[in-house]
Parts: sequence; structure tokens; C-alpha cells
Amino acid sequence: MNVIKYLSLASLFFLSFKSSSQNVRFVTQGTIEYEKRVNAYALIKQQLKLWDDDSFSASAFESYQKNNPQFKVAKSKLVFSNQTTAFIPEEDAVAPSNSWFSNMIEFKQANHVLSNLATGTSKIAKKVYEETYLVSDSIRKINWKITDEFRNIAGYNCRRANAVVMDSVYVVAFYAEEIAVSGGPESFSGLPGMILGLALPHDHVTWFATSVTDTPVTDDKLKIPTKGKAVNNTQLYDILKKALKDWGKSANQTFKWTML
Repeated sequence: MNVIKYLSLASLFFLSFKSSSQNVRFVTQGTIEYEKRVNAYALIKQQLKLWDDDSFSASAFESYQKNNPQFKVAKSKLVFSNQTTAFIPEEDAVAPSNSWFSNMIEFKQANHVLSNLATGTSKIAKKVYEETYLVSDSIRKINWKITDEFRNIAGYNCRRANAVVMDSVYVVAFYAEEIAVSGGPESFSGLPGMILGLALPHDHVTWFATSVTDTPVTDDKLKIPTKGKAVNNTQLYDILKKALKDWGKSANQTFKWTML
């Protein structure tokens, strides 16, 4: 009798699991709206440590705090269809033009990114101050470490993963397995689902999805600007090293954010 009861319960569990699994719908096309938030106060304090004139920098930062909010917010979107994604900035989180910090590259959204996840290649229309480059190369390979932490983002249950890129940049990502595309904002990808939350904690910036629209995407939506000087990552690296050689301590920060 106990055996029969056990088998009956096992059968009910299997049918229940099968039914719930069949109800899960994996998203492969749509549009994700992201909000980029930059902690401007923390970022500027970090940058001022590289300056030599302490009295001037303290005065400039005090003036900035009086006239600007702590967080700068920018909008972007990711359009995706199966194995193709297009990351498109919609506005910059730029400080007012009369601020000493208006040209900080961290406030800007300089990259339009078109990724072919099937071939592992990408094209990036990258604006570096007054110059625009069209960077064609392989998608960055990231050694993610998946954790058991979860967070709900834009209605999706997302799992946390951590990584280090460019030897020193610590990255935290939250990805949704229900969106069966291995993409994400900017040039971040490579997880078993779509990245809906991304943070660079030591650099005071985050990208989090505010909405996901599950609708078919036509090919004309999967485009980025095509004008710019054609280069690959190695060529851009060499160009930047030459251009920034006289920038002193601030060169490393500018170089990191440009190549990120």
C-alpha cells in the first residue's frame, strides 16, 4: 500500500512539474529600456585625487555640489532578436556646460553596440571626444562567476554573476534566464540569459532595466551608426595611448572608460 501511495505521489509531482515547465515562455525578441545612474559626487571625489591643486579642486567640487544633484541619470535601450542585439544610447548624463566637470567621459554614453552573438563579433560606433571610431572586433569574453543571489528587475527573476574585466574593473551583473539571449547593455554579455542589471561598484555607475517589451523586432531596428574611422580594438588602443601620453594621471581613467 505504501509503495502504491509513493508511486501515485511521484506521478502527481512529475505531471505538475511538466505542466509548469510547459507554461514557461522564453523571450527571444523585444526591447529593453535601461537607466544609467552615475554617482557624480563619488566619481568626482575619486577623480580629484588625481589633481595636484587641492584648493582649486575643493572649491570646484563645492560649487558643483551646490548646483547639481548627486546622481546623473541617462536613458538607453537594447533591441534584440534571437542572436543579434543593438545597444542604443538615447541621452547622456552630462553635467551642465558651465561646470568644470562637464567633459568627464564617465557621464557620457558614447557607444552604439551591434552584437552578433552567434558569430561572437561586434561593431561599436564609439565617440571619443570629437572623433568617432567604428570598432569591429570579437565580443569581449568575460569569465563570469555565477552566484546563488537573486534580484527582481523589471518583473524578471535575475541571478547574480561577478567578474573582473580589463584586469581591474569589478563587475556585478544580474541576468534573466527567461530572456534566452546572452546579451546585455554596452559590451557586456556571455551569461545564460539577458543582463538586466549591471554595476561597476568601484566606479560608481549602474545600468538597470526599467522595462522589457516582449514584441517582434524587425531588421531595420537592429542598426547603429556606420560613420567613423574603421579600426579594431588593438588599433584603437594604440591611438588612445598616443593621444593621452601627455595627460598625466587622468589618462588612465580616460583610457579605461573609452575601452570599456
